Amino acid sequence: MKKRVIIIGGGAAGSMAALTAAQNGADVLLLEQNEIIGRKILSTGNGRCNFTNRFQDPSCYRSDNSGFAWKSIGKFSEPETTSFFKNLGIYPKDKNGYLYPWSEQASAVREALESALKLAKIRIHTGVRVFGIIPKKNGFQISFSKDGKKGMISGEAVILAAGSKAAAKLGSDGSGYDLAKMLGHKLVPVVPALVQLRCREKLYRQVAGVRTHGKVTVFIDGTETASDIGELQLTDYGISGIPVFQISRYAARGLYEKKEVFAELDFMPDFGDVEFLQMLKERKIRLDGLVMEQYFNGLFHKKLAGALLKRIGISGTMPVHDLGEENLERLCRICKHFRTYIDKTNPFEQAQICAGGVDTSGIDPDTMESKLVKGLYFAGEILDVDGICGGYNLQWAWTSGYLAGKGAANA
Repeated sequence: MKKRVIIIGGGAAGSMAALTAAQNGADVLLLEQNEIIGRKILSTGNGRCNFTNRFQDPSCYRSDNSGFAWKSIGKFSEPETTSFFKNLGIYPKDKNGYLYPWSEQASAVREALESALKLAKIRIHTGVRVFGIIPKKNGFQISFSKDGKKGMISGEAVILAAGSKAAAKLGSDGSGYDLAKMLGHKLVPVVPALVQLRCREKLYRQVAGVRTHGKVTVFIDGTETASDIGELQLTDYGISGIPVFQISRYAARGLYEKKEVFAELDFMPDFGDVEFLQMLKERKIRLDGLVMEQYFNGLFHKKLAGALLKRIGISGTMPVHDLGEENLERLCRICKHFRTYIDKTNPFEQAQICAGGVDTSGIDPDTMESKLVKGLYFAGEILDVDGICGGYNLQWAWTSGYLAGKGAANA
């Protein structure tokens, strides 16, 4: 008799776990609450699916248990992922280390996984909601509902790959957290990550739609915590863009802990303060005869320039000639250290992932097996591991899914 492995969640991690368990000789049953597997994959990489990244480093994976993810990544990383997908017919297109399917269609990745699952004769049950997992002497009893009817199945091993609370419209509603808690696992507080930040100041309505190169630094109770640089997007409610996404987990955690959270925006990050102040002084000389609403022409979008001047009380009609030393220093500070207070993040529904999840101190990083319940495994976003933008969250799904599938089949 083959060992039966039941996988709860048919996303990226669950699909990888199912294929790996089957390749290692297990009888695999995959339970998915959506009507198709891998639904969330369709939204990754803006519909193009950035499925991994050539550059791998411990800093790309965040967790309260530092080092956990990196130990796992060392066992199944980008080369193994690329090889795996080539075997499914998905060839990588390399864009500065960011790997996409050659067609740049996320649907290709989802369909390749689905085809592989069918070829492996893995039984897939969709529209299934699991509400109970009970450890038994020789395995587990799973309680589920489908089409309003309840049922039970049993298996020797269970892989919990039910996703997080992010983007519930794509099917992962956080129900897996409750299952983990029922089995004795602790949760690191779950907050939105890779998400926009909502700011207190009213001036954002004036600059909505502006995109600009810049650096964002987040401070928690006055302590600099994280920063990133790239294209900032200013919205009518606050700040967005890849750099904001990268630091959003820290802002979200600070807000959860009821701490003061603010960010500093540097709109000229390629220049130091002294260097930029000198540039402003030179502009005063060169642009003598103009007025202040023309002073930032060529440096900033007009809407942003107007907001910066308004913030420090300089009229757009003031002659550039009248700029004194004090106002030049104030202009330098506002352009390089624009402080904005963060009141909240956008909700889970708009977050790409979550920070927090099942505490990884209770998980074996080599196999993804629970240290509390023998035969129970975890994979993917349900764990307290979140990657930065760039294919790292999918890499974590492939890595943890592979290790869980192999571990469950061979234990």
